[in-house]
Amino acid sequence: MTLVGLIRHGRTDWNERRRIQGHTDRPLSARGCAEMGARRPPPELTDAAWFTSPLLRTRQTAELLGITSFRTDRRLIEMSFGRWEGNTLEELRTADPDAVSANEDKGLDFRAPGGESPRDVCRRLLDWLNAHAQYPALAAITHNGVIRAAVSMALDWDMTGSPPLKPDWACAHLFRFEGGRLRPDRLNLPLPVRTERAP
Repeated sequence: MTLVGLIRHGRTDWNERRRIQGHTDRPLSARGCAEMGARRPPPELTDAAWFTSPLLRTRQTAELLGITSFRTDRRLIEMSFGRWEGNTLEELRTADPDAVSANEDKGLDFRAPGGESPRDVCRRLLDWLNAHAQYPALAAITHNGVIRAAVSMALDWDMTGSPPLKPDWACAHLFRFEGGRLRPDRLNLPLPVRTERAP
């Protein structure tokens, strides 16, 4: 059994303006840096093998959390939203209402024009898990779409309607991976407040 911990990156300016990021490589905002610099990973992940997505916002978050050794893996990158990246949902409903409407209630098969589906993200997340299942503990700084994929896999949620348990993006999410299956351990585990000075 492998304990798997997933943490979302800190805020960016596009998060604050509700713009869809996907693969677009945005740095953390000043607020995001301050929030992540005041936290550390939960003690359950002290001895984990750490990974990040290749995008800057995840690598910055790892460093601010005090994670000194990590590897990047493209399988942990955010879901691609193709031509929708950089827009807000409100802008898309005005500019491309047919495409937005066509994707409503598609759940795992939602796909922005030129982008990926959540089902695609589930496949690459499972591939990453299987590739590193030899570790007793595995952890990643990753993205909203990847954590939603993990919740979908662990709770058998097809991504239609609300999730059985809504992830708090300021928390860590712990799962158990065994026999090729992902199961919930502790979701919405608060990130402890840093007591020592940040490096």
